Amino acid sequence: MLLMQKLSATLLLCANVFAAGDAEILAYLKKGIASNPNVSNVEVGMNGKKAVPGMSGWQAYFVAIEADVKQGAETRHINQNGTYFISGDTIATELVNIKTGERYNDTMAPDFPAQFYTKNNLISGAANAKHKVVIFSDPLCPFCRRYVPETLSYMQKYPAVFGVYYFHYPLSTLHPAAATLTRAAIAAEQAGMENVTMRLYTVEVNVNEKDESKILEAFNKTFKTKFTLADIRRPSVVKQFESDQKVAQTAMISGTPTVFFNGKKDSSKNKYKEIKVK
Repeated sequence: MLLMQKLSATLLLCANVFAAGDAEILAYLKKGIASNPNVSNVEVGMNGKKAVPGMSGWQAYFVAIEADVKQGAETRHINQNGTYFISGDTIATELVNIKTGERYNDTMAPDFPAQFYTKNNLISGAANAKHKVVIFSDPLCPFCRRYVPETLSYMQKYPAVFGVYYFHYPLSTLHPAAATLTRAAIAAEQAGMENVTMRLYTVEVNVNEKDESKILEAFNKTFKTKFTLADIRRPSVVKQFESDQKVAQTAMISGTPTVFFNGKKDSSKNKYKEIKVK
């Protein structure tokens, strides 16, 4: 559970919100979170909302939360997302369909914002391809290392059918080496190298490695490059890295791989296989 959800779950679960409008709901959430004495400078915004399928009267609110949180002697500034479910005068932090067992916190997400289909992230196919596929991935995620090369190699065969947009999303807490590896890949992309994403998933490095020099050495060995630490710390590389993370936050990405197909979250990750390509 996210930090802000931990801080506010007790207060929000099945609380009355008097059938409020969007602005009033956001104000209610802000007040509830700010009531914690360890939280200050709270800002709450909305990334979108959707009706919950199969749950009449319920809507999912996708919320962006920014705040300063005191933890012991330190204060951290956080940017996190949360999903809250509203029905009439009730708000809940989790919603489960008892007939199907579906946990809507896992399956619902805002639509992928159209403004994030940028040329910097288009790695395969045409911008005007019939279908747009978005992939958020960590190059050291075990499932990603199987899924991304297989999926991408298939869609690359049909550039008029699939436009593939790739966003780097290293899970540094799980795979400490992933962030440095990602920055090296961005440097390679900016240098004009081809097929960087596919090759990225072949780099062999200890996922727990924290020595950037050793991680970069593994990357250079695979790519036959001579990138230095200065290269992967260039402002343009850092800017692209941070841009991908901001898009991931807006799209409420929490794990990898996360896939969107034509703007909708694809929980199956395989909707592209349903498309007739010939």
